[in-house]
Amino acid sequence: MTEKQAPAHKRNLTRRKVVVAGGAAVAAVGVGGGIAATANAGQTKDTATSTASAGSAETCYKLTSETTEGPYYIDADKLRTDITEDKEGIPLTLRIKVIDSETCKPLRNAAVDVWHCDALGIYSGYESLSTGGGGMPSGAPTGEPPTGMPTDMPSGGPGGGGGGVHEEPTDDERYLRGTWRTDKQGYVTFKTIFPGWYQGRCVHIHTKVHVGGEWTDTGYEGGNTCHTGQFFFDEEAVLASAEVEPYSTSTTERTTLTEDTIYDQSGTQGGLLKLKYKKKDIAKGVVATITVGVDPEATHEGTEDSVQPGGGPGTASPSASAAS
Repeated sequence: MTEKQAPAHKRNLTRRKVVVAGGAAVAAVGVGGGIAATANAGQTKDTATSTASAGSAETCYKLTSETTEGPYYIDADKLRTDITEDKEGIPLTLRIKVIDSETCKPLRNAAVDVWHCDALGIYSGYESLSTGGGGMPSGAPTGEPPTGMPTDMPSGGPGGGGGGVHEEPTDDERYLRGTWRTDKQGYVTFKTIFPGWYQGRCVHIHTKVHVGGEWTDTGYEGGNTCHTGQFFFDEEAVLASAEVEPYSTSTTERTTLTEDTIYDQSGTQGGLLKLKYKKKDIAKGVVATITVGVDPEATHEGTEDSVQPGGGPGTASPSASAAS
């Protein structure tokens, strides 16, 4: 069962507690780095704009870019590595390595959150607020935003710029969301699907890294959120995914990587994933890897370190739109 979320003003991300949805949820979780990746069998496409590969010594000292949390974060209420549930889409194995950007040493037992929309741009927990690939949610009055959508949101729904305006969940769905710990080498691996897109944003995955807390029988307690960021996909892979159902049924105009107002165009440091997949058959699956450099002593909740339209990282605005 899903735990009811507390009001925004009561959320304390420096004293977090994750409640496991039943003992079976933990039993079903595999070791973070142990998920088999079959997407790179045969001929593969290997892409990344960064000159250094994820995990190389050249990138280990670089802090990964901080971005906005977005409005659709739910404080880690699913401890698991397979976050797919029953969602259709291209299989995606997401392998993340978390390191101390100063010492280059891996961070073990860090809690890593990931969350993203489905193949048609819908976020679990916020299905009534997500416009997705079909425009306005069903039942929404023509020409009017859905109830509860911020009035300063760009026309068409989530997208456009940055901002840390949090929305309270509107439903109990929790697909494509999960939290798990890094292993001794700093790795954590999630099984999910290739995300879709919605108006105003390029294809992306959200993430948070929490350190200094304690893993207990019921979850993860205490510590600090040392990183809030997003992972991005190169255009070639996104264009290939758009030829596969259900992505191909989307009617939403897509924002490209270079047009996106959150991605800072810095390659791996900015969250650009290194992708491997069969060049002529991306539907078989994709393996995505990245090294995330963090400052364990820092606190980045994603509400102040946000990217705003027309600005760069850290540009704050009191009238920020709630892009995710």
